[in-house]
Amino acid sequence: MIRGLLAALLCLVPALAAANEAPPAAEDPVLEQRLARLTQELRCLVCQNESLADSHADLAADLRNQMREQMRAGRSDEQIKAWLTERYGDFVLYRTPLKATTAVLWFGPAVLLIGGLGGLVVYLTRRRGRVTARTLTASEHARAQALLQADEPPGPA
Repeated sequence: MIRGLLAALLCLVPALAAANEAPPAAEDPVLEQRLARLTQELRCLVCQNESLADSHADLAADLRNQMREQMRAGRSDEQIKAWLTERYGDFVLYRTPLKATTAVLWFGPAVLLIGGLGGLVVYLTRRRGRVTARTLTASEHARAQALLQADEPPGPA
């Protein structure tokens, strides 16, 4: 019984592997090459850290199929990008365009870095003013010399 169940499971492994494989390329290799190039520039909306070309999400596969259909219909890459950004916003693009709504993405890191460096300079300048140099008295100096010259480390004070 267990052997039969194990054999049935082993027979399912190739079927599961085949289900996860990429769909066969379309009849037009030029169209597929164009689709591959365009999907590298677009972000998967589910995974968000993968391109649309690399994602295995169902939504990514649907978007690739829709883009393939639009390419067959004669739409340009820019028209397809415009359709995607109209539908999903600028987030879908890896190279976000510079405009008022995306200015924070473009300049925010630089502003934070400059602000942080400015804050550090102000902090260090104020700290330097609070630190006072202290000179040792003659007895403190003699004690330090004695500690440094001793063969054994000093005991607890």
